[in-house]
Amino acid sequence: MKPATCSTRPTLTHLGCGLLLCLAALLPATGRAQAALPQAVQAVQARATAQLQPVLETLKSLVAVESGSRDLDGLGQLAGLVAARLQAAGMETRIQPAQAPDFHPQLKGAKLGAMVYATRQGSGQRKVLLIAHMDTVYPRGMGQKQPFRVDGDKAWGLGISDDKGGVALVLHTVELLAELGFKDYAQLGVLINADEEIGSPGSSATIARLGSEYDAVFSFEGGGFDSDYVRLATSSIAIVEMKVSGRASHAGANPEGGRNALYEMAHQILKSRQFGDPAKGLKINWTVASSGETRNVIPASATAVADVRSLSNEDLDLMEAALRESIKDKLIPDTRIELVFHRSRPAFQANAVSRKLALHAQGVFKELGLALGVRDRATGGGTDAAFAGLRPHGGVLESFGLRGFGAHSNDNEYILIDSIVPRLYLATRMVMDVGSGALGW
Repeated sequence: MKPATCSTRPTLTHLGCGLLLCLAALLPATGRAQAALPQAVQAVQARATAQLQPVLETLKSLVAVESGSRDLDGLGQLAGLVAARLQAAGMETRIQPAQAPDFHPQLKGAKLGAMVYATRQGSGQRKVLLIAHMDTVYPRGMGQKQPFRVDGDKAWGLGISDDKGGVALVLHTVELLAELGFKDYAQLGVLINADEEIGSPGSSATIARLGSEYDAVFSFEGGGFDSDYVRLATSSIAIVEMKVSGRASHAGANPEGGRNALYEMAHQILKSRQFGDPAKGLKINWTVASSGETRNVIPASATAVADVRSLSNEDLDLMEAALRESIKDKLIPDTRIELVFHRSRPAFQANAVSRKLALHAQGVFKELGLALGVRDRATGGGTDAAFAGLRPHGGVLESFGLRGFGAHSNDNEYILIDSIVPRLYLATRMVMDVGSGALGW
């Protein structure tokens, strides 16, 4: 008889191993550490391992629903799926409508995908909130060409890394806690929003309010690629919209009679493309532009949109001031330039409680014999952790999601399957330790 074996490359249809053998294969150092862990912690470890296949099934169901930020039908379907799962896990659940503010430079009061907010009361000391987002950057139709699939140690699919992997982990963390019968928290909350990829214009106020009410907020954006980490910092983001007005004229017979708005817009873009300061993470990238409708007409109008990033909220003022000064110098006389500088997302800057949470998370991960890094400098990405951290009641910690790669890419987005069990264990243990009051602050 051959000895029992366990593949470290599980497929969706079959994992082919027993619970303890899977644990040994996926967490090679766990066997040495497990004997020293309390029995209750071992139970979390075992149940997290048993959730590997169910998490893959959940990922498949989430990826199957296309949910671009403006795809209200897909987002509505996904909100219903998420709400049903949370309700089945014993949470009081509601779906809340969302709408962009009228002053948003691009969305201008548009209806957005709804949020799912769920709560469960407990008997412990502290309130813990788990947040993730279900919207993606992909237009409808792309998902049909790239369905969910498992290949070796990776699970592929549009939006699987950003952020359907995070949604799946939130769902299974709540379900795992329910299976354990754990309610030693004052309140467990979940917020899954549907507008994160467009700056959370409809959900940011809710997230900021909840951040001021919960003792700890864990955000489930991706948790790394080459190594596991959590984040204590993310970038601030601004949207710049430039509108140039000129004068139309016949492009062949009388181009001199026109005022070419396209030329002026190009002039302004080229001047400002190097604005910023790398040391401050302050940078601008012009990403969208349009002008004219007819080939033989000098364009009378042009618009461009830029993405601005910074490590701090204050440095956005420097960029805005530089842009407003720059547009005073024009290439084409008699043109008019309007500039809208919209602060879309603040920077996430950690407080002492956030740093304590990160230190504890490192200790929890070490129980598995694994290392967890802490990133305390932003790298250009902005997340909803920033809104939760605007006026925190306690602490906020980012990047509880799965390790993966290819966020916002057209055909190269995946998560690493071997990260599922450790990340589910980490999230569950953090809720337990924080909720019960084991971490004093």
